[in-house]
Amino acid sequence: MMSMRANGEEFRTGTGDQPSHLSTHQPHPGMNRVLFLLTFSILINYIDRSNLSIAAPLLKDELGISNTQLGTLLAAFFWTYGLMQIPAGWLVDHFDVKWVFAAGFFIWSTATAATGMLHGFAALIAVRVILGVGESVAFPSYSNILGTYFPEARRGFPNALIMAGLSLGPAVGILIGGTVVGRFGWRPFFFALGLGGLVWLAPWLAWMPRKARPPHASASHGIGIVPIFRQRSAWGTCLGQFCINYFLYFLLTWLPTYLKRGRGFSMNDVAKYGGLLFLMSAISALVWGRLADRWINAGATPTLARKGSMVVGHVGIGISLILTAVTEGRLFIGMLALTGIFLGIACCSSWAITQTLAGPQASGRWTGVQNFIGNFAGWVAPVLTGFLVDRTGHYYWPFFVTAGVAWIGAMSWGLIVGRVETVDWGRLASRPAILAGPAPNTTSS
Repeated sequence: MMSMRANGEEFRTGTGDQPSHLSTHQPHPGMNRVLFLLTFSILINYIDRSNLSIAAPLLKDELGISNTQLGTLLAAFFWTYGLMQIPAGWLVDHFDVKWVFAAGFFIWSTATAATGMLHGFAALIAVRVILGVGESVAFPSYSNILGTYFPEARRGFPNALIMAGLSLGPAVGILIGGTVVGRFGWRPFFFALGLGGLVWLAPWLAWMPRKARPPHASASHGIGIVPIFRQRSAWGTCLGQFCINYFLYFLLTWLPTYLKRGRGFSMNDVAKYGGLLFLMSAISALVWGRLADRWINAGATPTLARKGSMVVGHVGIGISLILTAVTEGRLFIGMLALTGIFLGIACCSSWAITQTLAGPQASGRWTGVQNFIGNFAGWVAPVLTGFLVDRTGHYYWPFFVTAGVAWIGAMSWGLIVGRVETVDWGRLASRPAILAGPAPNTTSS
């Protein structure tokens, strides 16, 4: 296997002169319908985790709680969701991801249905904590499956589909949920979502292969958390994921309340304009993910295509968030749409980068580590936003803070994350312990 350099970056070649990242291998047979189920599952996932924010204006009045208490309730999901990421990554790399994901899906759907039957503040916090446990297996499972069955040059669009489903979840939740909550109340909405979501399990159990594991899975058992943290790029992806989650969760948890209380829109307008932002994000993710794959197949390195997407998206969403906070009328609606476009660009390549860096040997665990640190943003963003609104009486500062976090993310993806190449875990394992300190990504040669 030969090593070549282009544009200052090293890539590997196979039997000919074609870079290995331009592999034209097709995805594993039968995985297209599994990819459809994964996309649909993340749509359900994000409806279920964002539905409380849709009900927040009514729920706040019913329970008589402050904005700070509402922020705490919105953040409760992330307490266990974040803490369970590393165990979830270990589970999907060591056991059959088909059954791990099915168990998590069942737990979160049941918790969603139970939410509609609860009345106390403490009980609602408890069920949101359980929801976080169930949903914690989602992204480690996605990375395990996509990193195993889809080659690098065809991995951007499947990841973009996942991100599109992520954005469509809140879009559908706000568009339909806002209307349903406005007409029937928030409790029937939760009950129907939870029970309806369980239907997804039937095709999943029928279509997902019984063993979603790479051929060399036994070797992957030796890759622990410490070797991942020794990679500089792991720190970059973790900080970058924190920044993604901060602006994503800011929008997921507070956008409906902001549109209702901060802008004075009706629930129908909240549904329409909130749905617009996330719909634009879904479209943007699909288009940009496809373009990134084509760019790589045309000769660009994954480093340039994937990292470039992240920097453009983060810089753009920071600018659009500030403009959203200070504009009025039709220009404000346009800025909401622009924020959605940059949200799709900022999210669509993050897990494709992780899957390539970790390889199929460690994609679940690296994703778990990255999502564990990244989801501290879910602890901070909802509560800090509520605190700032209570202290200042308006929403300018939450938007400005979120924009600053987005720009930190741009620096993290662009400067801390190194070349987007798979770590040579075998070489690291064979190094003497005294030499096994922090090092840049080590790639196969």
